[in-house]
Amino acid sequence: MKIASFNINGVKARLPALLDWLKEAAPDVVVLQEIKSVDEAFPRTEIEDAGYQVETHGQKSFNGVAILSRLPLEDVSRGLPGDEGDEQARWIEATVVGREAIRVCGLYLPNGNPAPGPKYDYKLGWMERLRARAEALIAGEECALLAGDYNVIPQPEDCHDPAVWKDDALFLPETRAAFRRITNLGYTDALRSVEARGGIYTFWDYQAGAWPKDNGIRIDHVLLTPQAADRLVGCGIDKEIRGREKPSDHVPIWVELDL
Repeated sequence: MKIASFNINGVKARLPALLDWLKEAAPDVVVLQEIKSVDEAFPRTEIEDAGYQVETHGQKSFNGVAILSRLPLEDVSRGLPGDEGDEQARWIEATVVGREAIRVCGLYLPNGNPAPGPKYDYKLGWMERLRARAEALIAGEECALLAGDYNVIPQPEDCHDPAVWKDDALFLPETRAAFRRITNLGYTDALRSVEARGGIYTFWDYQAGAWPKDNGIRIDHVLLTPQAADRLVGCGIDKEIRGREKPSDHVPIWVELDL
């Protein structure tokens, strides 16, 4: 089973690119972030015509997440538990039924800038709620993964120039510590487990020639519970699509699991 995560940065603007990539990469399941669309305006028909079931958790102009699947989806849930007043569309999860089932959680973690400030406080609070959900999945011994745009640079080797990012909410010590509190529950960072070297990025800004200079950061991650990590066959990124016409500033990250 091939499961991918892709911050699409506006599904309407990137629909042709998304459909091309779906045809080329042929993932079984995709979690999307920043669809920037309400549920009713999501291009469901075009994606269903490509062979995918669609589940969305949308929001007008901002945020928004979705799950696309060629396999049956069950028990779809929207919104990260722990704050009923949180109206930002950043979390969706569902059970994917293949040869064996896996709980797929798609997330778009808050950016948090400027830090310090209320946006950073919201980010840290969201990460604590994420840790609680992640802990529940571990406690239930579920085959599950947490995939998405974490807006976290875990280590210095995950950015081109750490000095540039030292005061950014993506790289502050408190952010990285909150990320470790999640991985330390027993999660495997899928990409890091198959590729120890640095310099593998998932995001390149549109500004300052970041893409041609390969001045990127690794902020899109797939974290696996032990039961999912035992089934890991491979993990990678589809870097080349960043160089295409009207690209997202992110590229897809994918895992292949023996499920």
